[in-house]
Amino acid sequence: MANSIMEHYIEDLRQRKAIAEGTAKDIEAQHSKGRLTARERLQLLFDPGTFTEIDSLVMPRSDVYMGGKTSRYGDGVVTGFGLINGQHTMAAAQDAAVLGGSLGEMHANKIVKAMKMAIEYGCPFIALNDSGGARIQEGVDSLGGYARIFDANCEASGVIPQISVIMGPCAGGAVYSPALTDFVFMTENSYMFITGPDVVKAVMQEEVSLEDLGGGRVHSQSSGVCHFLTRDDRECLIQVRELLSYLPPNNQEDPPYIRPLDDADRRCPELEQLVPADPYQPYDVRRVISSLMDDGKFLEVHRLWAENMVVGFARLNGYVVGLVANQPMVLAGCIDIQASIKAAHFIRICDAYNVPIITLQDVPGFLPGKDQEYGGIIRNGARMIYAYSEATVPKLMVILRKSYGGAYCVMSSKGLRGDLLYAWPNAEIAVMGAEGAVNILFRNDVKNAPDPAARRKELVDDYQRKFNNPYVAASRGLIDEVIEPRDTRRLLIRGLQLTLSKRERHVPRKHGISPA
Repeated sequence: MANSIMEHYIEDLRQRKAIAEGTAKDIEAQHSKGRLTARERLQLLFDPGTFTEIDSLVMPRSDVYMGGKTSRYGDGVVTGFGLINGQHTMAAAQDAAVLGGSLGEMHANKIVKAMKMAIEYGCPFIALNDSGGARIQEGVDSLGGYARIFDANCEASGVIPQISVIMGPCAGGAVYSPALTDFVFMTENSYMFITGPDVVKAVMQEEVSLEDLGGGRVHSQSSGVCHFLTRDDRECLIQVRELLSYLPPNNQEDPPYIRPLDDADRRCPELEQLVPADPYQPYDVRRVISSLMDDGKFLEVHRLWAENMVVGFARLNGYVVGLVANQPMVLAGCIDIQASIKAAHFIRICDAYNVPIITLQDVPGFLPGKDQEYGGIIRNGARMIYAYSEATVPKLMVILRKSYGGAYCVMSSKGLRGDLLYAWPNAEIAVMGAEGAVNILFRNDVKNAPDPAARRKELVDDYQRKFNNPYVAASRGLIDEVIEPRDTRRLLIRGLQLTLSKRERHVPRKHGISPA
């Protein structure tokens, strides 16, 4: 008799959980859009068999109705924990099959609870977004839920890695939670935008498509909201797992070390061909990074936005490092507004999560022009200065070729407490290039010479010999050594091994005020 009673209770529990998991029709509806269900996504994201759901039986406070479907257990979001690459991780995945994944009071409570647990237990938090936005029927309770999520995002910032994955719609107030997290992934059939009456009207009248309004391509190339763009759910989740392999579980721990197979003493003679001696000839700095890093692997962040600056993660002798590099193939590697914002954000992430920063510098300066000045290049360029100065992690830098003017100052210079700075023998370190300097300093001299072209060349060569080389900076102690390109990898490894024990503290304060 006792067994039959228990079996009754167990069967009742199973039926309730089956309701939470949805019907075959719900699953097919999601698949027809080229998307996986919330639980399918979580099973792919986590190590096999490790995801454990919590709060699966949560219900809305009041029974709500939308499109012929009544509310059900789970309230449109699956939350829980498990292992990713063997590391404990919390996650919340919105379930579009339940009221369109719309956010209500209890839905928000589930997400906030998972985030608070992640903070308390020191593990990353991942949000899989697929929602129509605030649940209109719940009114201000829905809006209050968003505010609590935003507050939890702010509390977790710099404490645990936060990753947002946009795998469907993300509209209205919902977009601000991803914007507060460290990294944003988007699939090509997802979109984000701030909802307004004009926007809704334009979409409903088919005057503009959702993709054009705020698709993954838009936010990866134009707005910079998205850090990683992927084709579909599966590719996206694989990349999330890869990113987590470079991050520590929290700000009190170091990133995961992997015993290297690559030789720490490996020389890189190919660098002498990859980087042209001609300062006006472009090259792809990604090839330089691949040559220097373990096994040539590099996970680039924000690849499609501000392409004149390259940032991302790699390993050097098994240790995770963050790369910040000028890209001579785009705008000659000049620093503009977007590049400044991109670099500053990445530098602060590295500093928050104990990732050493390696800077590869080949920069002719800040991008000139009225658009840049009106757009706030001064204010935005200052962000990068602030980020480098604020960072207390090891900071190593190599000048590959050009290092002119203010751009020299802002990219991990000695003045910003760079730890070890190297320069190749062809490096040009000066206020500006030799030709520009001669045009300003010796304009009349050249103009009045019997042979202006010959005199100009003479003055350029003289300026180059006296000022525009790495040896002047080396003689002042502003760089630590002039090195052969082929020795760059092994010297960076030796410098990293020294500086990993670095302990630097700022003057006590509540917090600094980064340029807006």
